[in-house]
Amino acid sequence: MRAKYYTRFLLRSEEQDFADEYSGVVEVNSPAEQILDPTEIEELLAKNFEMEVDAVELLNWSRLH
Repeated sequence: MRAKYYTRFLLRSEEQDFADEYSGVVEVNSPAEQILDPTEIEELLAKNFEMEVDAVELLNWSRLH
């Protein structure tokens, strides 16, 4: 089952002083009862954007019902 999260995060470029901010709904293939921690969300976002995990900064997220 897919779990939906509202997320707000930064994607940092190679220039450390520059980042783009994104927000929206992210769907994750995981059991409905599984709770993901912020580092897992950052890893998933980094993988999706084909970036290193340290380039992603999760600002906030919440599970949608």
